[in-house]
Amino acid sequence: MTSRFDTFGDMYEEMFRLPWRARLESFSVFRVLGDLSGEQVLDIGCGTGLYSREMKRRGAARVVGFDISEGMLTVARQAEAAQPLGIEYVTSPPASEPGAFGTALGVYVLPYAEDYPALVGLCSVAARALRSRGRFVTLPVNPDFDGRRDYYARYGLRLFDAEPRADGSRVTLHLCFGRYDQRITARYWSRATLERALREAGFDEISWPAFDVSEEGTAQYGAEFWRPYLECPHAAIIACRKR
Repeated sequence: MTSRFDTFGDMYEEMFRLPWRARLESFSVFRVLGDLSGEQVLDIGCGTGLYSREMKRRGAARVVGFDISEGMLTVARQAEAAQPLGIEYVTSPPASEPGAFGTALGVYVLPYAEDYPALVGLCSVAARALRSRGRFVTLPVNPDFDGRRDYYARYGLRLFDAEPRADGSRVTLHLCFGRYDQRITARYWSRATLERALREAGFDEISWPAFDVSEEGTAQYGAEFWRPYLECPHAAIIACRKR
């Protein structure tokens, strides 16, 4: 299956080394995920496998990375071949194993649902894969993101409304760092609608943990560098459990 992300593999690998991803986003995500020792994990929209690899290194017994982009998975499989960790990469969700996973992660997956049924469908991928009380951690666009074009520029990105802000409206993610200048269209979803979709898919105990910066990030860049992002991040973290 072809995908608009097929040619973005190298960019996504390099983006993970940007300070906000290395010292803030991933730090916060793993704080929310907690101890993964012995866990069965499904990484939905795994891309090039950056989170998949790190979850395996942190003790997950099994990690399955799912993405519809063959281009992204080619990069992920190359990394697996170069440094085998035992990660499985697939282009369709493991429908033959309902309830097999204790944790599902979906980083920047929900913003690509173009309508409400698609949003519920993406949440349902996680719900079907998880056992009862399994955890789903996902990162949508922050419903309260700052739409000023340069607000996030110091972090290597811009995010702004492409049309009046409403459920399902288009937003533009402009990745502008190093040799890259790439615009991606995503979708905005309100807090109420995201929670409604998660509940419809079978989740409860929905929470919105805050981002934080690692000690290394603060020491290296200073608190003022991070202040605008922490006050109004471009993404949000949602954590919930399957009923």
